[in-house]
Amino acid sequence: MPAPPLGEERGKRRLALIGGSLGNLVEWYDWFVYASFAIYFADSFFPGDNPTTQLMNTAGIFAVGFLMRPVGGWVLGRAADRHGRKSALTLTVTMMSVAALLIAVAPTYGQAGYFGALVLLLARLLQGMSIGGEYAASATYLTEASARNRRGLGSSFQYVSMTCGQLLGLGILITLQHTLTTAQLESWGWRIPFVVGALFAVVVFWLRRRLQETDAFKEESSGEDAHDESTRGTLKVLWQHRRQAGLVMALTLGGTVAYYTYTTYLTKYLVGSAGMAKTTATLVSFTALTLFAVLQPFAGMLSDRIGRRPLLITFAVGCTVGTYPIMTALGSASSYWSALGLSLLALVIVTGYTSINAAVKAELFPTRVRALGVALPYAFANALFGGTAEYVALWFKSSGHEKMFFWYVSGCAFISLVTYVLMPDTRNAALSRAEADEDADAGRKQPSTAPVS
Repeated sequence: MPAPPLGEERGKRRLALIGGSLGNLVEWYDWFVYASFAIYFADSFFPGDNPTTQLMNTAGIFAVGFLMRPVGGWVLGRAADRHGRKSALTLTVTMMSVAALLIAVAPTYGQAGYFGALVLLLARLLQGMSIGGEYAASATYLTEASARNRRGLGSSFQYVSMTCGQLLGLGILITLQHTLTTAQLESWGWRIPFVVGALFAVVVFWLRRRLQETDAFKEESSGEDAHDESTRGTLKVLWQHRRQAGLVMALTLGGTVAYYTYTTYLTKYLVGSAGMAKTTATLVSFTALTLFAVLQPFAGMLSDRIGRRPLLITFAVGCTVGTYPIMTALGSASSYWSALGLSLLALVIVTGYTSINAAVKAELFPTRVRALGVALPYAFANALFGGTAEYVALWFKSSGHEKMFFWYVSGCAFISLVTYVLMPDTRNAALSRAEADEDADAGRKQPSTAPVS
């Protein structure tokens, strides 16, 4: 078939970028808003006089949500490889909307005892399953839908949208902090952002229904090179690419721990350890994350020019060496500007991972198992390390050894550093048979980690 006109092709890519990004924004808004508002609703579900213990309970439920990520990664990743990226993206946002509504109407301890905490737990499990599939579906979709020489740029919008989702949550938090009293926020105001999230999801559901499937998946599911549907997205096929799956886990380890340390945990750390006011700490996070989101596309474009490994290695070295001094300085930060400067320094380092990790993981696998290959090992790494980062930090704090957490983050980054040094660069990987044929004609050698089959 003749190629579509250039303007039409750009329009398709633009819609794909918007649809994939906005849906991802809502997903991660709902996911992160739990952590942002935990300081206000912790005592509504867990009675007691110790604020740290209450936060540990809510952080525990936050971590439990990550345990469903491998389940969601398996179920929804399999669905994305079998039935298409579009259908999986639509399903994930529906699940997240239901979970947000459950949290919004959950009864407090005073109303129904620990039944409210049970509803909270069930909602987080559903959110975890949804996010487990969303990450892989959006990473795969954004990477496949981007022009080959702009995959770093296209996939960088995954963390742009993730961060904007968190910023939206923080923006609502700042607004509520200035319009409601603390008592009102702790009584009923914390429910507002979850209602907003459910409403946003309805709009995104409609938008994602209009998306077009990626060319790579259409090639995989039809034509003479198509594989039998029963073999697509299966654990048996994933096992054939177990080396790539191991790479995904190892390269995710340091990035996910660092990301959650400097995003979801940062506000609590500034309040609990630096003694900063909640409103000031929230403003620091909001400003730092805004600039962090702006950085992602530039780093993605840079990777399209120089490759993925240089950025990954820069992140890992910076995080391994810099975590302890940065976190120590943040713990004694006495002003908004000092805390902001240190937070920005940390997030600039983390950008080396966040801006391109989606593309790197998608570029490791062939189309028939790409979504599952990204989803499952990533979900396991997040369940074990990303979701527990905040809980581990609070545990070290409660035991009187808070600075041991800084070494923990550095150690995770060092493991990823070794992986980045040893793995090949994936920038030139062919994601479809058409691209592989182009490379064959041009005599271009492909990375051994990115078979097209």
